[in-house]
This record gives sequence, C-alpha cells and structure tokens, in this order.
Amino acid sequence: MVDFKRFWTRKTLVGLGLGQFLSLLITSTGFSSSELARRGINAPTSQSFLNYVLLAIFYGSLVIHRKKGLKAKWYYYLLLSVVDVEANFLVVKAYQYTSLTSVMLLDCWTIPCVIFLTWFFLKTKYRFRKFVGVAVCVAGLVLVIFSDVHASDRAGGSNPVKGDLLVIAGSMLYAVSNVSEEFLVTNADRIELMAMLGLFGAVVSACQISILERQELRSIHWSTGAVLPFIGYAIAMFLFYSSVPILLKLSGSTMLNLSLLTSDMWAVLIRIFAYHEKVDWMYFIAFAAVAVGLVIYSGGVKEDGTGAEATEDPANQRTERDEEAGIEHCHGSTVESSKSDGKQDYAPTAPAEVVGNR
Repeated sequence: MVDFKRFWTRKTLVGLGLGQFLSLLITSTGFSSSELARRGINAPTSQSFLNYVLLAIFYGSLVIHRKKGLKAKWYYYLLLSVVDVEANFLVVKAYQYTSLTSVMLLDCWTIPCVIFLTWFFLKTKYRFRKFVGVAVCVAGLVLVIFSDVHASDRAGGSNPVKGDLLVIAGSMLYAVSNVSEEFLVTNADRIELMAMLGLFGAVVSACQISILERQELRSIHWSTGAVLPFIGYAIAMFLFYSSVPILLKLSGSTMLNLSLLTSDMWAVLIRIFAYHEKVDWMYFIAFAAVAVGLVIYSGGVKEDGTGAEATEDPANQRTERDEEAGIEHCHGSTVESSKSDGKQDYAPTAPAEVVGNR
C-alpha cells in the first residue's frame, strides 16, 4: 500500500504551495502584459527594467548593510543577468511572430533542458518517480494545447518559424538561468544573488532599451491605464524573483518549472470566475493531470531530524546531489549544502566547491 505519510511531508506541502504562489504571480504578469499589448505597447525589456531596479534597491541595501564581500565572482552574476534579460526578451518577442499554442508547447522545452543541466553540472540524482511526475505534468499541458487548437487558437502568426525559434532559444536560456540560480543560492547567498541580479539586470536592460526600445517608449501615451500595468508587472516580478531562490533551494529547478505549468490553468480559472467566460472541458482534466504530476514529482520525501531525506544507499562512495532534498551525499554520509538555522543568507560561510558550471 502507498504510504501517504511519505508524500505529505512538511517540505512537500511547502514546495507545492510556494510553487503555486509563483504560478499565480506569473499569471498576473501575463495579464499585465496582455493589457499593455492591448494598448499597443510593445516594450518587453522596459517591462522588466523596473523589476531589476527594485531588486537592486531592496536587496542591494541589505548587502551594503551587512558589509561583507561577495561569495561568488561578480562576473558570474553579470553573465546570469545577461542570460535572464535575454530569455525574457526572446519569449515575449516570440508572441509577435507565432501563435499562443506554439509558445505554450515549445516553452515546455525548458523542463528537459533543466533536467539535463542539473544532471550534468550539479550531479543531481533523478529517480524513476520523478520522470513519471514530469511526464504527467507535460501530458496535462498538452491537453491544454489541444483544447486551444480545438477552440480558437488556429492562427499561425506572421512568421511561425522565426517565432518558434525564438521560443526555443528563450526556453534554453531560462533553463540555464534556473540552474545557475539553483547553484548560486545553494553555494553562495540568496540575498547576494538577488542584489547582483538586480544590479546587472538593470544595467543590461538599460543598455538594451537605449538600443531597441527608445522609439517605442517615446510613442507611448503615458496615461494611468498605461502606467498601472507597468507597475503591476514590476511588483509581481519582484515578488516572483524574490521567492524563486527559496523554491530552488527547497525543491530544485525542475520542480520550479513544473509548478509554473499551472499558470495557464490559473489564467483559465480567472477567466471563468472574473470574466464569466466559457472554456473547454479539457482544461479541467489538464489541471488535474498537472496537479497529480506535481504531487508525484515532489512527494515521497522521507525526512529525518534535520529535514533531509535519508540516503537509500549509505555505502555509496560517489558524490551525488538529490533534487528532492537539496543535499549532497558524500561517502556514505548526508551533508547539508547550507545551514538551515534561519541565518543561512547572512552566514559568512565560504562557497562550496563548484561541482559544475541558471
């Protein structure tokens, strides 16, 4: 029989809940972007700029107050910022050339990329149950796509090939960004990560805006209806970026991307209850499938006194990193990647040895 106590651990429930909070934030950014697009505003980099500024101001002040040196090299954060800014830009830009269905489908490419990168660089160990959970989640999203095709989204876009390539490129950059953040938040410092990502992200965005979006910003009629979506998008993204490192440290980057699959389903529920729109019945089956897949993927964590998962093979002499518990198994003993006494973001511990290379 299934031991449900192994599934419904505190860490599992927190991971699932935080993942859905992040999914709702992504849904809100989607509605903000839709409102801007409805008003004819096409400035994807400018939308993200204010978010990076908020990150730099809030977390940068904390870093300055601590008066401690960086735990990771500054150019790592610069490279991460470039990847993050361009990932956001490419995916948003793709909507101009291809259909919503294509973007939704190809954006799933992030998940296998994340699994490969965490396995290759972070030495993450994936069990068969995790692959089953991923398959069920993706199957649920495929149902949503079929529902969209069945309903109304039949337009191929002005240049489908170009749009699809942009989505694939953006998805790969998202995977690199997620895995890099997972490594940095585990081996360096969450506050430092957010501060440096905000600082360099703002600089990179400002440079890109000055080159690509100057004319677009000049043509915008800055009314209340145009400003509020910008502010709402920035606040939602600030909360999203602030919460992502917590989920990455708790459950890993694969769990993050699987959780974000439900953002389209939350958008559907908002359309039903807020706008009283009718949707295809397949959406509800898809939502249930993704929910079941998330439980399968994140469940089964058997916690010991430290909240870490017990090692199945204590005689294992290889160094492995478990995606479920965010810990390293070294020479038969379980060693936490960082202290969990509530002060891990401020402890002046030296970075762990680099295992591989967002």
